[in-house]
Amino acid sequence: MTTDSFAASPNSMAAIDRTYQASLELASRSGNNRSQAIKAMAEGLEGSIDDILEANTLDLEASREMAVPELILEWLKLTPERLGTCVQILHRLAHLPDPLQQVMEADYQVEQCQSYCQRTPLGTIALIYEAFPELSAIAAGLCLKTGNSLILRGGSEASNSNGAIARVLQTAISERKLPAGCLELLPSEPGVSIRDLVRLDQYINLVIPYGRPRLVQQVMRQATAPVLKSAIGNCYLYWSPSGSLDIVRWMILDSHQSEPDPVNAIEKVLIHRDQNTSSLVMLWNSLKEKGFEIRGDAQLVPDFPDLTLASPSEWKQAYLHKIVTFSVVDSLELAIAWINHYSSGHADCLVTESYQESRQFALGINSASIYINTSPRFSRNPQGGNDIFLGMSNQNGFRRGLINLETLTTFKSIVQGNP
Repeated sequence: MTTDSFAASPNSMAAIDRTYQASLELASRSGNNRSQAIKAMAEGLEGSIDDILEANTLDLEASREMAVPELILEWLKLTPERLGTCVQILHRLAHLPDPLQQVMEADYQVEQCQSYCQRTPLGTIALIYEAFPELSAIAAGLCLKTGNSLILRGGSEASNSNGAIARVLQTAISERKLPAGCLELLPSEPGVSIRDLVRLDQYINLVIPYGRPRLVQQVMRQATAPVLKSAIGNCYLYWSPSGSLDIVRWMILDSHQSEPDPVNAIEKVLIHRDQNTSSLVMLWNSLKEKGFEIRGDAQLVPDFPDLTLASPSEWKQAYLHKIVTFSVVDSLELAIAWINHYSSGHADCLVTESYQESRQFALGINSASIYINTSPRFSRNPQGGNDIFLGMSNQNGFRRGLINLETLTTFKSIVQGNP
């Protein structure tokens, strides 16, 4: 347990303590009580859209004056549609079954006893996020549904938006008589540093960083509390000689349609040396017409001088823009090795008509998710199924893959003997 002094204001420390205490009480609250609070959050947001958009306008004006990058401005800008999607997600969460009611038979059995596993909350979760104001509401819904309390630490570029949304959510929680501290928003400045927050492992059970790779890496380096690493961009596609040009083009374009954050955007494409040259040119022209910048490796650029030469460091970097870089490989085996070395490891793709290649790719790629002949496009609110997703984790080990209700829970073992 970390015991370093916490360089936060008294108000911030009090908020963190309230969140910790709330987590101890939330787990025993009924699923209906928590769902009613989520429903109230949805209704509160729906009735406060104008106020939230007004606060967001203040953030956008201040960020433009401070020359905040266009990417962050895009993430920051709220619209009625974005807030409407958030409201829909909360309504869906409110109507889902209580995940804490799930019971499983335990592998460990004691003679003359009944043993079972009960799904249980993690405790206190801290979300450290860059822009994306509505992410706080989605995270709050997921946490309440799973009986966790939530600490929010947003960026200074979204301070007004984050405050407006948090006040609406806190009012809804209070009206449903849930414990004070279920949701706390920490000031981005000067209240509490990220380093101090992620070292409070005596209070925090999980930290989720969401934003550009440098933010995620900062949290990973500094945290002593457990971290669930999220990932955006730098997804790879291998285009087999048997693969369809039309499918490749559709997969690339569709993967970039996730708004406002292209979580699973295909940014790198590996092509087999035997790929048809005319198909390559057709693909590049199609992408350029859609506003993409096309780059290539040292093998492609001499033959296609219109391509921009990619630097060696780019293969491991996420662009988070409409940029796609191409490289030539000699075999599927080399493509798999290249992807495992350079990809961000959360969503990688294959286009092929060969079943054998698809199986080899699926077994050989060490990524959280693999897409074969279909778009990896990400959605927090998919139309099918019951899941709602906060993001995608690419780390090996703890809870790899989509961050959903199951991700925010664990199990406890209960062994009950006869009296």
